[in-house]
Amino acid sequence: MNFDLNNCSGVNANILKLVESEEDRFSQIVISELSEIEQTSLLKVALELLAYKNQPGTHLTSPADTRAYLQIYLGEHRIEVFGCLFLDNKHRVIATEELFHGTIDGASVYPRGVVERTLLLNAAAVIFFHNHPSGTMEPSHSDIAITKRLINALATIDVRVLDHYIVSATGSMSFSERGLI
Repeated sequence: MNFDLNNCSGVNANILKLVESEEDRFSQIVISELSEIEQTSLLKVALELLAYKNQPGTHLTSPADTRAYLQIYLGEHRIEVFGCLFLDNKHRVIATEELFHGTIDGASVYPRGVVERTLLLNAAAVIFFHNHPSGTMEPSHSDIAITKRLINALATIDVRVLDHYIVSATGSMSFSERGLI
């Protein structure tokens, strides 16, 4: 799934009403009672809502919102995907992009590609993300090593790395919260 925050045309009036509503119309939903079609539809609505809340030009309001967005966006991928939230100097979203795709247990990440895309989008800060299809949220030695390489590469062009999230279907882990950034 390649979800483009720059194209939020799928956000309809019902989604916008959800954002503005004070009542919780979904509190009675029992996930285990939903059909496959209903679950897919609910995921689509959640992605549209999170895209609306994180569309280009909006501020990332909290690490919890970022975490929720990334978990829904990436959690069900069956191959490893590495991507980036590109931000301007006020930490407003410019774009969310999947940069590298791998296999069930790894993805090759190239600092040159990340730097090129960052420069093209004129980003001032970034947040990295990748998923672990295995479900583990612990960073591997290679996860830590590539993050350090990316931080160093982006520092040469004065771009700040704010965080790196590892996401699975059941949760996520923040490098920043763990003191790894």
